[in-house]
Amino acid sequence: MKAPSTLGTFLRSFRWGHVRQLDRVSRELLTRAWAAGAGPGSEPLTIDLDSTICETYGLAKAGATHHGYTGVRGYHPLLAVAAGTGEVLMARLREGHANTVRGAAHFLRETIGRVRDAGATGQLTLRADSGFYASEVVAACRKMDVRFSITIRQHRSVRRLIEAIPEEAWTPIPYWIGDGADVAETTYTPFADQKDARPVRLIVRRVRPTPGSQLALFTEYDFHALITDRAGDTLTLEADHRRHAEIENAIRDLKYGVGLNHLPSGKFAANGAWLAVQVLAHNLARWTARIGLTEGIVTTKTLRRRLFSLAGRLTRSARRLTLHLPARWPWAISFAAALARLRAIPLQV
Repeated sequence: MKAPSTLGTFLRSFRWGHVRQLDRVSRELLTRAWAAGAGPGSEPLTIDLDSTICETYGLAKAGATHHGYTGVRGYHPLLAVAAGTGEVLMARLREGHANTVRGAAHFLRETIGRVRDAGATGQLTLRADSGFYASEVVAACRKMDVRFSITIRQHRSVRRLIEAIPEEAWTPIPYWIGDGADVAETTYTPFADQKDARPVRLIVRRVRPTPGSQLALFTEYDFHALITDRAGDTLTLEADHRRHAEIENAIRDLKYGVGLNHLPSGKFAANGAWLAVQVLAHNLARWTARIGLTEGIVTTKTLRRRLFSLAGRLTRSARRLTLHLPARWPWAISFAAALARLRAIPLQV
């Protein structure tokens, strides 16, 4: 095992060009994994776009010397995650004080090109929160034939439009408080000052404040609105947009399952390489679960406990290798089945 100082020296040798080469490796691995059965093929694919804060300490890390909009000093990477599987389609390190939407349009175009090259031929959909409500992001979706579902910032004009929705247009939805949430729909033209502005569907969810809370003293409803160009039932689309929150599980697994919670170097390019390597490790674990175990989302911690930390001994006899494993290992059958499935994948040159 290499010493931490040796790893630091190795990381400091990376430049930004090397980081982009690691992105190329990640792109190639995505193509191979999807060809082996982990991809969506012709099925629709939803891409969840988000950013996260990787907190750092001290003033010696390039790109993380200033506090971001959250008041935390650190880095602010962009992440694109496949909904339902948790695999990271693309990641890009940014300075800590970068605005949420900075570089998002270019990042999205590169992500879409990556998944198309990897074999996704079905309809693509983007889900994002209000931090990515920008004309450049919407324009990128339209240009590349990607449907979008984006939380909207509630400017005064939007608020007036929501308040003008008639009471009979609201449809109750299941909520932990009886009659606590409703959904309605209207039409809105975002970025109306742009020459290619078009009207889209504005879907709104209103939620009653928790009884007895401070918010209940000042307001009757809290509103959550999104714009979308998707076809479908209003309630179904609104419920699907709320599932964008599952990207937080992938971010948590990246931080505490592999090692993204700590960016070790003082060099920006070195930390960019660290992010790329963590994404590779995260995706390899997810593909192992999908192809080998034929299971859905399995966290890296679970895979480490079941498969990766399994004690074994490799011996050679008569020019044959034999893997000796504990006879009473609880997941011995799963391990053997996963190993057989992975070994059956044709070698790609």
